[in-house]
Amino acid sequence: MLSLVWLIPALPLAGFVFLLVAGRSIGEPNAGWIATAVSGSSFVATLVVFAGLLERDGENRIFEQVLFDWLPVGSLEVEAGFLVDPLSITMALFITGVGSLIHLYSIGYMHGDENYSKFFVYLNLFLFSMLMLVLGNNLVITFLGWEGVGACSYFLVSFWHTRESAATAGKKAFVTNRVGDWGFMLATFLLWTSIGTITYVDIGPAAGSLTNTTATAIALLFLVAAAGKSAQLPLYVWLPDAMEGPTPVSAMVHAATMVTSGVYLLVRMNPILTDNAQTVIAVVGVATALFAALAAVAQHDIKKVLAYSTVSQLGFMFLAIGSGAYVAAIFHVITHAFFKALLFLGSGSVIHGMQDEQDMRKMGALRKAMPLTAATFIVGWLAIAGVPPFAGFWSKDEILLAAWEVDGIGKGLWAVGLFTALLTAYYMSRQVFLVFFGEARWNDNRPQGQPEVVPHESSWTMVLPLGVLAVAAMVGGAINLPIFEEWLVLEHFLEPVFEYGRLHHFESTTATKVSLAVVAVIAGLVGMAIAAAAWLQKRIPTDRLEPKFLENAMYVDATYAKIVGGPGQKSFDAIAAGDQKLVDGAVNGAGRLVQKIGLLIQPGQSGMLRQYAIGIALGGLAIVVWLLSAAL
Repeated sequence: MLSLVWLIPALPLAGFVFLLVAGRSIGEPNAGWIATAVSGSSFVATLVVFAGLLERDGENRIFEQVLFDWLPVGSLEVEAGFLVDPLSITMALFITGVGSLIHLYSIGYMHGDENYSKFFVYLNLFLFSMLMLVLGNNLVITFLGWEGVGACSYFLVSFWHTRESAATAGKKAFVTNRVGDWGFMLATFLLWTSIGTITYVDIGPAAGSLTNTTATAIALLFLVAAAGKSAQLPLYVWLPDAMEGPTPVSAMVHAATMVTSGVYLLVRMNPILTDNAQTVIAVVGVATALFAALAAVAQHDIKKVLAYSTVSQLGFMFLAIGSGAYVAAIFHVITHAFFKALLFLGSGSVIHGMQDEQDMRKMGALRKAMPLTAATFIVGWLAIAGVPPFAGFWSKDEILLAAWEVDGIGKGLWAVGLFTALLTAYYMSRQVFLVFFGEARWNDNRPQGQPEVVPHESSWTMVLPLGVLAVAAMVGGAINLPIFEEWLVLEHFLEPVFEYGRLHHFESTTATKVSLAVVAVIAGLVGMAIAAAAWLQKRIPTDRLEPKFLENAMYVDATYAKIVGGPGQKSFDAIAAGDQKLVDGAVNGAGRLVQKIGLLIQPGQSGMLRQYAIGIALGGLAIVVWLLSAAL
């Protein structure tokens, strides 16, 4: 069954090719159903391969399938092959599972769009690229998928490219991720020159030969790569704008595919993560988590709140990696895929029912008009807010515990993470109260002549995925419950991936674990209570809770724009002028020099035989004179 791994990416690739050729002719909704069918078939194929992996003992749960030698260049031999192990198949399971639900949701959401079939072409290509990223058996195959999801993010974020904001967001995503690509390539080059391999099964055994300095340099370069794809400081700026694309794209990018690739890369490269590198990763992660949570508290766009929330939750995953808790990072990747896909798709259902309105200040009381969307969205809210027993509580609590146990700065990391968790509960509660509770503000200040907004529930193709994801957000934490050793299913399954002593084991006492969990729950409840007092009971002036400084995300993005558009533009112009004068000048100067030399010798090429004969005679005479003078 493991040999069927090639089917997992091949099915969405086949869907992409078919829809590329025939999608426009088969039209709506057939294009959507075909794309969803191949995505679902890929999920089934993943389940079959997963079952085959379970048949093996833990230490033997690894399988490589080499299709062909791709780049044999000297001693560098890059294979086109797949790696099936607990980490890759775990990623593939939720990518195809959640991805299939997003495909199904899109059938209803994209109804009536003039580029309906093109959307599903891109969506299938996106799924194929992400699967190649996680299933590749070496860094080059991973980079192929890495670039694929980057290109697809550009296509999908700027899908409605006639809107300037969408076109700009697509370009921002593309350009920002090129910085991360620079880090990926340099890290790969340095790793190859240091240990002579880029194949994952060989990197672990060879990592011990690296000096601490070299390993740290490689790890930090991979951090740059991961920061680009997974939107960490200072490269986070593309992700909040990615919500300009259709809502299913937001769910696909933020929950199921692209942003998790940076987390996957660092976990996969765990053998080379030194203590110094992990400290940097932890600090970057917790700083990003806090920064994005502060920005989320003052946003008014329903999707932008969730976008900054994604950046913040990714920061928690990086905090877990920096704390050495790789299983906790993957655990949160999985639970986040459930509740964040649910929240984004739920927001899309709200936008759809509110006739494309995204400003939460113009919503309210939607739980009555959209009961199914409201119920499922509330489940996602409780999960991300860390309320037990919902999935987000278990994974977030594990990360905070790992941070607590870090030597030296652990207590500080934990404190910042705890405060960020409080902010998460606050801003998500604020969103739920503004959208689903309070008074209906659907038609307040409606321009004269504009039809009234009448909210309505979405179609079954949109509601069904919400229900499935809501169930997953409720019970997903069961895959790694810390109550009993045998209930740590995910940890035991992933253990072979960390065979070089990299699996984190918690050392805190049971009393400490319970105490920290209680404190985390109380922090979440405090955040929810503050939101209720401000946005439901009106006991706290809300204008004080939405400062412009936070609404504009502390002006980081605006500062980037000013630098690039001001001194940056002047620097680019100066470099371009220097290129014209130096590089182009040297090339053109060489050409002019050859031209002048040609003009000088041109008279000697008259085409007259007598002139050539005289030249030959004079040349021969000169040689004779030179020989005689040398002899004398």
